[in-house]
Amino acid sequence: MSRSVADWPRAILFDLDGTLIDSLPDLATALNALLAEAELAPLERAEVRGMIGHGVGHLVASGFAARGREISGAALGQATERFMALYTPNAAVETRLRAKVAPTLACLASTGLPLGVCTNKPTAVSREILHALGIGPLFGAVVGGGFEDLPKKPDPAPLHRAAELLGVAAADSLMVGDSGIDVLAARNAGMPVIAVAGGFTATPADRLGADGVIGDFAELARAFNALAARRARP
Repeated sequence: MSRSVADWPRAILFDLDGTLIDSLPDLATALNALLAEAELAPLERAEVRGMIGHGVGHLVASGFAARGREISGAALGQATERFMALYTPNAAVETRLRAKVAPTLACLASTGLPLGVCTNKPTAVSREILHALGIGPLFGAVVGGGFEDLPKKPDPAPLHRAAELLGVAAADSLMVGDSGIDVLAARNAGMPVIAVAGGFTATPADRLGADGVIGDFAELARAFNALAARRARP
């Protein structure tokens, strides 16, 4: 994989759930186990799909709300902790990399391009999943929910911190994600963004307002080469 005009981007940040991985099966299993403990009926995976991406607390609250029970404050905190206890040991049981992610990342890393992950999933379990799926060593930074007490995306702070850890300015970095949260976070951070189709958002990728859209990871180099060429024009 060749680098592009003026060697841009100088780093790429990736969202995790729905972008690099399909984590829906394991998230749904843990959420349904939590609901079962509360004597609530399980959710279909299609229902859980639209709840992913805003952080664990949002997922848990949404799951309870879908079964007619509002949960907040201390109760939500306790339920979130219990969810993580159920999820963490089983976070890579059925979770898989999305198609063509592994070879694409390996090619990018082979050029010396710094890679990072910026996700609203907690940092520790994000690292565990990346290593379980064999791509952990490719990332020079993993900034997850709660990392250094930073706010979650769409706040730009996690993206700025990830770029800093990679030794690159945010403006010289590229964000790749699957949701409006990722696009807004990139906009707030002052970095271009490419949207990946087929993620967890109900909004089609070409309607997220990203600078480029790819159907799968095999198209990533073409997409950022096109962005680089556009940036290089006077």
